[in-house]
Amino acid sequence: MSKAGAFDLATGVGGKIEKEEVLSAVETYEKYHGYYGGEERERKANYTDMVNKYYDLVTSFYEYGWGESFHFAPRWKGESLKESIKRHEHFLALQLGLKPGQKVLDVGCGIGGPLREIAQFSMTSVTGLNNNEYQIARGKALNRNVGVDKTCDFVKADFMKMPFPDNSFDAVYAIEATCHAPDAVGCYKEIYRVLNPGQCFAAYEWCMTNSYDSHNKEHQKIKAEIELGNGLPDIRVTGQCLEALKQAGFEVIWEKDLAADSPVPWYLPLDKSSFSLSSFRLTAVGRLVTRNMVMALEYVGLAPKGSQRVQAFLEKAAEGLVDGGKKDIFTPMYFFLARKPHLE
Repeated sequence: MSKAGAFDLATGVGGKIEKEEVLSAVETYEKYHGYYGGEERERKANYTDMVNKYYDLVTSFYEYGWGESFHFAPRWKGESLKESIKRHEHFLALQLGLKPGQKVLDVGCGIGGPLREIAQFSMTSVTGLNNNEYQIARGKALNRNVGVDKTCDFVKADFMKMPFPDNSFDAVYAIEATCHAPDAVGCYKEIYRVLNPGQCFAAYEWCMTNSYDSHNKEHQKIKAEIELGNGLPDIRVTGQCLEALKQAGFEVIWEKDLAADSPVPWYLPLDKSSFSLSSFRLTAVGRLVTRNMVMALEYVGLAPKGSQRVQAFLEKAAEGLVDGGKKDIFTPMYFFLARKPHLE
């Protein structure tokens, strides 16, 4: 574990939140969630504040443990996590049929790991839409580092109210991001509006599967842990996403839960019973080291008060994700490819 990595983690916690206000931000964030008695109605009504607080608090942890692309991927035996993530992004670009010079929109782009990979793979210009200032600042710096800052940029905005004219993009994609939307139909309608007629929208959605039982207490607890640890107002069932696409006006070309056919379980990097040198920071030992490091950094004042609380709810999220994956009640990669019809 490098000193630079530890320092970046410590100084990044809180994002744009003043360091002395991190603890109160954590407390406010936690109160939104069902795990602590919060109401779904409150989470949806205040989703902008909730999601912004979440990403200010967790982005440095994500980048430290996972890299620049904050998502899962189906994985082949013998394939590293990093390789699977790149292949997952290339698959999306290929499904969209991206061509050099096209204008592409990444909805909910994080710090732009997929944006940079897809832009370089397909030679397209990608705009990343994000409502979090800290992630955008980080993404712009990383774009400059690899030299895509001339063709790719970020726009700070809410994906429920995009600041783009109708028919602005040749393709749109979202990777594990529109699950943050309080209303799937409203979000997909905005995507439909800014997409050129005849062009496609592809996404990987976080969903509960048809095996989820809303009356099962254990299933409810797992769902609540995932929502708390990942800044989600509510997790939709796959069929709800499909119906929302149709209500927004899209023609669904094909859809599938890609987690179902993954030879290596998608949740393996988070499973405490597994060990990997290449993903050491995600293993049980790696997480114990991180936990102790964060405790020490907070104690000496390098990391703000509340950092351990952030690490704790991310641990809770990992438990929920692994349990949800093992019970086949949750998927982070419900894939769909949908087309906006040509104008009459």
